[in-house]
Amino acid sequence: MNTNNVPILENVTPDFFNKKAIHSFTPFTLLDYPDKSACILWFAGCNMKCDYCYNPEIVFGKGLFYFSEIFSFLKTRRNLLDAVVFSGGECLIHKDIIPIIKLVKNLGFLIKVDTNGSQPKVLEKLIKEKLIDYVALDFKGPKEKFFAITKSDFYSQFISCFELLQNSSIPFEIRTTYHSSLLNPEDIASMQNVLVELGYDKTYFIQNFRNYQNTIAPLPDSQSISEKDIHQNMTKIIIR
Repeated sequence: MNTNNVPILENVTPDFFNKKAIHSFTPFTLLDYPDKSACILWFAGCNMKCDYCYNPEIVFGKGLFYFSEIFSFLKTRRNLLDAVVFSGGECLIHKDIIPIIKLVKNLGFLIKVDTNGSQPKVLEKLIKEKLIDYVALDFKGPKEKFFAITKSDFYSQFISCFELLQNSSIPFEIRTTYHSSLLNPEDIASMQNVLVELGYDKTYFIQNFRNYQNTIAPLPDSQSISEKDIHQNMTKIIIR
């Protein structure tokens, strides 16, 4: 548990308390924040529309929970959970995300952010204000395939987010979802080269697509990639 002594804002009722930005939440996980117990807040909406996305109901859906409800729940989890994971969708597109994160951190939780790398200005502010403790940054695909995979033009923003994290002291990971109809081993090698050229020497996580899931677009079964398919030119690759 993060034991910082930042005072809790008990008597303040921000405007966003009565807004519904959170689609759903997972009250307990040991999988999403390395070596920490956490809950996950799933923010509605996303500025990417990746065909393989497992969460179309979140990407296209609306918030179902007032933040006041979530905040009340989190207050009961103090000293029981270590961290809160902000995910989605894309949590960093919400205009109140910085004060929301600040308020949750004031409760004493570690903060992890899952992001698609499209919001470098928001990420920069979170880093400068020391509001986040861990980041999972999605590397969707090589530059030439980025738009086809994400239906967005945020490759340069992803690079900016990576460089912000690389130049910070915040622990972070890079991860890629692999679907064989969208990416191939040569693409992964190209993406590795980008990371190596930018000085990345941490673990690169490859997440094999799980067939038979409800996704944004119908896709054929994916042929999983394995470590033997990947040319190892970085410190460590883990297939999830």
